[in-house]
Amino acid sequence: MMSEGDPLMVRKATEHGKQSIRLADIAKETGYSLATVSKALNGRADVSEATRQTINAVLKKYGYSRKATTGKKQKLIEIVFQDFDNVWALEVMRGAIREAKLHDLSVITTEGGDRRHPDSTWIDNMLRRQIAGAILVFSNLTRIERNKLHSRGIPFVLFDPFGDPDPATLSVQADNWTGGVIATRHLLALGHQRIGIITGPEEMMCSKARLDGYTSALAEHGISADPELITEGDFTTPGGYAQAISLLENPHRPTAIFAGSDLQAMGVYEAARQLGLRIPEDLSVVGFDDVQTASFLGPALTTVKQPLQDMARASVRMLVEALTTDDVLQPHVIMPTSLVVRNSTQQLNQ
Repeated sequence: MMSEGDPLMVRKATEHGKQSIRLADIAKETGYSLATVSKALNGRADVSEATRQTINAVLKKYGYSRKATTGKKQKLIEIVFQDFDNVWALEVMRGAIREAKLHDLSVITTEGGDRRHPDSTWIDNMLRRQIAGAILVFSNLTRIERNKLHSRGIPFVLFDPFGDPDPATLSVQADNWTGGVIATRHLLALGHQRIGIITGPEEMMCSKARLDGYTSALAEHGISADPELITEGDFTTPGGYAQAISLLENPHRPTAIFAGSDLQAMGVYEAARQLGLRIPEDLSVVGFDDVQTASFLGPALTTVKQPLQDMARASVRMLVEALTTDDVLQPHVIMPTSLVVRNSTQQLNQ
């Protein structure tokens, strides 16, 4: 049952002021149970969109309206991560928090599920918190989830989309293809031709783009991509270690490795250490992301800078724009990547 202080209590205007509506009246006209009507009126996520629309139509018919939600809803944005146990996620949070402060907004996080999709409880919990907007670090929203967010007027931005984002969905990502090109060109310019690559999961759009950039740069030099030098990782340090061992134990091992993330590059460092290979004397390594710890590795990691903090700030600005205007001027943002040369790469010793 609805409580007297419920922010979504429904009332009817009369000559004598405001009178609370009876749930029984709505239930009788719609044919739904009292529990279902109560859930719909209170914005619960476990009510179908068709049911919600039917109940809202009855409310409109009899002149009822929902009490406005509190201003609290406009002060909170939520970032949904697959997990929050690495420096990549911290970089995203730092950028989001800094931008949110400029707009008098607070940031909270949700952790759960996997890189493709969080667990099934995330959206119900999010809707109960009455957030203003969301940044989603995954992109395969179901139709039901998308409809729930739209019906509650909650704008959302896909951050570093897992797949190719819907044209109607706000998104922010880095220029991953160019990142793959410049990383590989750098190694080629140093004389390396047997260049291994550890990608991310093959179905992820950013992984495909970085791999395409790698093969394009090789083609510029008349070098065909060798399947033996291409391995699929998972953007984690243990995954980078496992794939690096596989590459480096090959009798015709690569002289350089392009790791699809800095976390994977850290795994390459450990694999090289265990196999008695020196970086960069015996093996050049390039990462991707330029997280804070990259410059503190020994040796400092040459990497492709993905502007994670700038991407997060852009995501917050897009949410603010979506909350205050009918159309976001730039609904799809692709930010440039650049090469940061440090000490993990050097000229190939012939």
